[in-house]
Amino acid sequence: MNNRPLTAEEARVLAVLVEKQHTVPDSYPLSLNALTLGCNQKTARDPVMQLSEADVLQAINGLKELSLVNEVSGSRVVRFDHNAARGLGVPSQSVALLTMLLLRGPQTSAELRLHTERLHRFADISSVEGFLEELAEREPKRVVKLPRGPGERENRWAHLLCGEVQIPVAVAGATASSTRAAASDEELSALKDEQARMAAELRDLKALVMRMAAELGVDPQA
Repeated sequence: MNNRPLTAEEARVLAVLVEKQHTVPDSYPLSLNALTLGCNQKTARDPVMQLSEADVLQAINGLKELSLVNEVSGSRVVRFDHNAARGLGVPSQSVALLTMLLLRGPQTSAELRLHTERLHRFADISSVEGFLEELAEREPKRVVKLPRGPGERENRWAHLLCGEVQIPVAVAGATASSTRAAASDEELSALKDEQARMAAELRDLKALVMRMAAELGVDPQA
């Protein structure tokens, strides 16, 4: 596959084709009308889109160039199917995970396991994480683990098929604050160490003065 990022429309079209292959197999491959309806679906979509058939056709043409979508002949109505596994060079389990990330946005491993149930049934969360780690380590990287936001107990994952992920300002700010807090702690610790060192030197100097005064018979307090 060409490594150029997908447009948001291309990503939605590809993900809908994968999803509908499993959820409505009797209607798959999809007609342009069915594909457009799937792209504009309001449930289980983040963000919700409002694409025209022309928008979807343009996205299909872009995906064809990347060998990710095929046009199926032999029917009165033109239909389309996906070639995600081969086009992306990943196994079907990874396609299921990427599809949910494309359709629903960043999610935790537990959320992904739940949402991919109809596409692929993962045995446990560690199995999900194993495939995510593989996608994150391969070249080109397909997913990234996001830093935890304020109040979040688990890391979320995001896809990279449309390019680098923009970390929300709140999360980035929290991460920066944590970094600053860590730096402040290090500075405070260094200052305490320096204070202790100077106090020890002062004690040594006082002891030296007292000893010299005793040898000279001088009262150091005079």
